[in-house]
Order: sequence, then structure tokens, then C-alpha cells
Amino acid sequence: MAANLISATGSAMAPLALAYAVLEEGGGAGPLGLVLAVGTVPTILFLLMGGLFADRLSRSRMLFLGNLTAAGAQGVLAVTVATGHATTASIAVCGFVSGTAAAFIVPAAQGAVAQIVPEEHLQRANALLRLPGNAVKVLGPVAGGFVVAMSGASWALAFDACTFAGAAVLLLGLRLAVPPAAAGGVLADLRAGWTGFWSRTWLWTYTAAGTVLVAAWLAGFQLLGPLVAAHRYAGARDWGLVQAAFSCGLLAGTLVCLRWKPYRLLAVAVAAGGVLALPPAALAWGLPLPFVLAAAFLAGAGLDVAVVAWTTAFQQHVPSAEQGRMSAFNGVGERLAIPLGYLVTALAARAWSSRGALLACAALIVAATALNLCVPDLHRVNRLTRDTRPA
Repeated sequence: MAANLISATGSAMAPLALAYAVLEEGGGAGPLGLVLAVGTVPTILFLLMGGLFADRLSRSRMLFLGNLTAAGAQGVLAVTVATGHATTASIAVCGFVSGTAAAFIVPAAQGAVAQIVPEEHLQRANALLRLPGNAVKVLGPVAGGFVVAMSGASWALAFDACTFAGAAVLLLGLRLAVPPAAAGGVLADLRAGWTGFWSRTWLWTYTAAGTVLVAAWLAGFQLLGPLVAAHRYAGARDWGLVQAAFSCGLLAGTLVCLRWKPYRLLAVAVAAGGVLALPPAALAWGLPLPFVLAAAFLAGAGLDVAVVAWTTAFQQHVPSAEQGRMSAFNGVGERLAIPLGYLVTALAARAWSSRGALLACAALIVAATALNLCVPDLHRVNRLTRDTRPA
């Protein structure tokens, strides 16, 4: 948890610092978009490889090496920015390395928790692991803004590198056994992983619905939200309040999960995710700012409840030896929603008004949630205890 808190603190400042690193070098929206895209692509490309390794190697060692690699990439980026040698290409390369490290960290972390924590405490552990990250999301961007404004982007990037290095040092003390691997090579493991993924109807339907939901959320909130705020509200000031309300909701959702332990884990995860339709709908109807803030807060709370409930259900119902690959297949599907959502919105913006696009995003979220709740297999994925676990 300490390693997670340290790395989350630096990561909360990193997006702002990265944006201003590009701007300080004379770049604009085009170069910044390129840098962000290059940072996302390797996570999609290498996530399946990361999932395979997480089921064949020590997950604690993967977490250590992943954080160390990210520390090196951010450190190099900080030095090049500080010395004035940074270019769009060099920033993009460092982002590519960081994105690659994330592709190996994510599936390893998913399986590591289930190896460490007893089954009856998984939900509480998942909530506690998200608590520091959600807490720093409230203050981290503000602190990052002060650091960038006073000292420049290089100092914030250097701090991010130090937090990754600190997390890596702490992870040296974690020793996890290598998961029992099936006989066969990497391709055989990949085929077996796909068979296992497809055989679990609740898993692939959740992934498919999640891809639609995430695409609609990113398009409606992250992309169209700032544009609507600029035209109908007080611009950046009010949008900053909306983002803060969403972050506070995430923190509130974590606190709820520390106390509430629903039996129908996967159904709760799906239903709670549907709350993400509220902010796009509120923005589409031009509701007064207090209503938009309330919608953003509820969306944040719902999202965090959904993530914790989903993670707990996944860890309880997928064997440890398969969790890396299953997590990777799920992650690839949902990460594909990032470029998909932005691309579809850019095309729709030519034919629809912002209000129409926002309402469409809200409707897609509701439809994906409702259809997923209609999957019978989903309602069989409930909380397991020592008494309910199959022999």
C-alpha cells in the first residue's frame, strides 16, 4: 500500500507536467495529442504479453521492474526538459517506455493482491489500495500546478520519477511465488487464456459492455465536457470544480466499499457503472452548475464502487494462475475504448450538436448497463466466502 501511495502521488502530477513539457518546447494540440497517443499505444500492444508473463513469472518481481523502468523513463524525460534538449520525439519515446511499463504492471498487480490477501478480505484490500490514489487525485493536480508554475515541468516530472523509484525500492521486500504454470509454450498459454476468457460469459460480456461504456464516458465527459463548460458555464474555473467533484466522488466511493460488502458483486459493479450517464446528461440539458457538480460526484462514487466490486469478483472467480491473462484480455478491450471514443465523437461532432452527442453518450452508457444486467451468467458471480466456495 505504501508503494501504491508513493507512485500515485507522482502520477497525479504527471499529466499536467507532461502537457506543459510539450508546451514549453513550443508544441501545441497536435504534438500533445501525439505524445498522449504514443503513451497509450504500448499499453494496448503489450498488455497481453504482460498478462502472459504475470501468469508465468513472479508478480512481485514484475512490479519491481515495471516501476523501475517507469522511474528511468520519467527521469530521462525530466533531465531532457530541464536541460532544454527535449523534443516532441524524445518526449514521445519516454512516454512509450512508460506505457510499456504500465502494460506489465497492471496485470501483475491484479494477480498479486489475490496472492497476498485472504479471500474474505479482498474487497477491503482493493478499496484500501485505491484510497491513496483517489485521495491524491483531489490535491495532486493542484499541487502539480503549483510546482509547474513555480519551478517548471521538469521538477514535477523528476518528482514523478522519484516516486516510481521509491515504490520500486519498497517492492523489493515483497516476495511472491511464481504462479503454477501449465505445460506448454507462450502461444499455448495465450490460446488457453483466450479459451478461458471466452468460456466465462460474464467476463467477455462485461468487457464488451465496458468498452462501450468507457468510450461513451470519455467522449461525453473528458472530450465534450470542457467544450460545453467553455460555452455554457464559466470555462476552466467551473470545469475544474466539476473535475474536483468527480475526484471527491471517487474518494467517497472508496470509503463506501470499506464498509459495504454486497453479495451480488458483479451485478453491483455493472449497475454502479451506469451512474456515469449522469454528468453527460446534466451537461446536455444545460442544468445549473450545482446539479452538474452533484452528477459528477455521484458518477465518481459509482465508478469507484464498480471498480472495487468488479476487482473483487474477478479475483474470487478467476483462478490465480489465470488472472494475468484474463486481466489482460479485459484490459485490452476497455483500453481500445480510448481511441474509439475520441474518434467516433470527432466524426459525430460534424453532424450533431454538442447536446445531441452528449445525450447519445448518456444513452449508450444506460443501454450498455441495461444489456449487461440481462446476462444470466452475470448474476451467478457473487461474493464467495469459506462456506460458499465450491469444494
